[in-house]
Amino acid sequence: MSQRSIKPLPLTQERFAPYGDVIETGHSEAGSMNEARFERFDDLCKLDVGDGRIAISIAQSRSPTSLPYLVDMVERHPLGSQAFVPLTQCKLIVLVAPAAESVDENALVAFETNGRQGINYHRGTWHMPLLAFETAQRYLIIDRAAGAPNCDIHRLDEPILLLS
Repeated sequence: MSQRSIKPLPLTQERFAPYGDVIETGHSEAGSMNEARFERFDDLCKLDVGDGRIAISIAQSRSPTSLPYLVDMVERHPLGSQAFVPLTQCKLIVLVAPAAESVDENALVAFETNGRQGINYHRGTWHMPLLAFETAQRYLIIDRAAGAPNCDIHRLDEPILLLS
């Protein structure tokens, strides 16, 4: 049997809607703040923390990943959403499958950001762990804290080769 591979599609609101939200300013009308010295883009994603509380964290990569990359597991957060926003312009590739009790490995699809987009996974969306393509890439993470553990892991029956 040959190795299954997936090439990422460009990330758009429409394509990503079944899995979560694309966090970017291009689809939202700006308001103003601070005596109109700033444009403000509100409500860019739908955070869901259930009965937990919002946690804001920063992740910084220790080592870069290169493509092709072999993905052997996915995870989901059944109790709340999880958002990643790059703190500097950088490519982000995500591999996702619809929210469900178990992952449909044949439904996995990959998306690549334009370097300025963030993503918010809906509660229960299956996804691969975060990748960085440069050392010291930084992401703002907004997700659920408190209470019960919020991460289920699924080892893929057959690893998937993620292409560039």
